[in-house]
Amino acid sequence: MTTTTAMATRTGSNTMTIGVLAGLAGGIVFGMMMLMMGSLAMIAKMIGSDSTLVGFLIHLMISAVFGAAYGLFAKKAVTNGSAVLFGMGYGVILWIVGPLLMMPLMMGMPSMVFHIEGMQWMSLMGHIIYGVATALVFLKIKNIR
Repeated sequence: MTTTTAMATRTGSNTMTIGVLAGLAGGIVFGMMMLMMGSLAMIAKMIGSDSTLVGFLIHLMISAVFGAAYGLFAKKAVTNGSAVLFGMGYGVILWIVGPLLMMPLMMGMPSMVFHIEGMQWMSLMGHIIYGVATALVFLKIKNIR
């Protein structure tokens, strides 16, 4: 492996690790909102549970995975402004793919795919907040290193 390839691999790995930490931070913020809205039990239903704790743990696992992906995509973000804008867009994409598409399919409710009402708009706000929180924590940790 060449030095350049090794550095690129290490940098990608570092940004993924930072992304996981940032995603967990964003997930905690969004998870607190979900707890207040009473929607964590719905997350647990994806695996057949109705436990708020199970829903929160699933939410954090998803947040860490999406945080790692954020780390890969956002490694070029250098300012708070670019990180926040990218985080907002990332949150919107996660909202479309997650609650509007995958979640209804996983729960056996295909008629709810892309069905948008009041709760989905709250979910959009939560996903944008997740994206912004993840972006800011990512940038902060990245700049510390």
